[in-house]
Amino acid sequence: MSLPHAVLTSLLEKSTSGYDLARRFDKSIGYFWHATHQQIYRELARMEGAGWIDGFVPPDAGKTRKKHYRVLPAGRAELVRWASEPTAPVDLRDGFTVKLRADAVLDEVDLSAELKRSLARHEERLAQYRQIEARDFPPNQARTRPQTLQYMILKKGILYEEAELAWGREMLALLQP
Repeated sequence: MSLPHAVLTSLLEKSTSGYDLARRFDKSIGYFWHATHQQIYRELARMEGAGWIDGFVPPDAGKTRKKHYRVLPAGRAELVRWASEPTAPVDLRDGFTVKLRADAVLDEVDLSAELKRSLARHEERLAQYRQIEARDFPPNQARTRPQTLQYMILKKGILYEEAELAWGREMLALLQP
C-alpha cells in the first residue's frame, strides 16, 4: 500500500484541511497504515502537483486561510487503478519472535517483561477498537454496504488483537512457569 492511496481514500471520505486530514488519519487509517503528519503534508503537495487533488481556500476560512483538499477525477481514477491491482503479501518482520528463537537456543534470556509490555499494548488497542465498535456499530443495527465494509475492517483489527493476546498469554505462561 502506498501513502498517496491512503490519503486519496481519506479525502474521498471527507474533503478537509491538511491538518484535519492528518488528525483524522491518526484515528482511522492510521490504525493499519502509519504516517507522520510531515509525510502526509509532503504527499499532499506531491499529489496536488500530479493533478490528483486540488488545494483551495474555502470562502469561510476566515483569517486562518487554511488550505483544504479535494480529490479530482484524475485522483479518483488513480485510486481505482491502484485498488484494482493485486496486493503483495505482507512481509512479516517480528523482532520479538526472533528474540524468542534466540531464547530457545540460549536458554538464558528473560523476555517476560517485554512480553508483558506487548500484552498491555494489545489490550489497550483492543479496548480502543471495542470503543469504536460500541460507538459506531451497535448490535442489531442495519448497515449499508460501505458501513459493513468499515465494520469488517474494524473486526479484522479486533480479531488480530484478540489472537495476539491469546498467544501472548500462552507464551507468558511458558516464560514464567
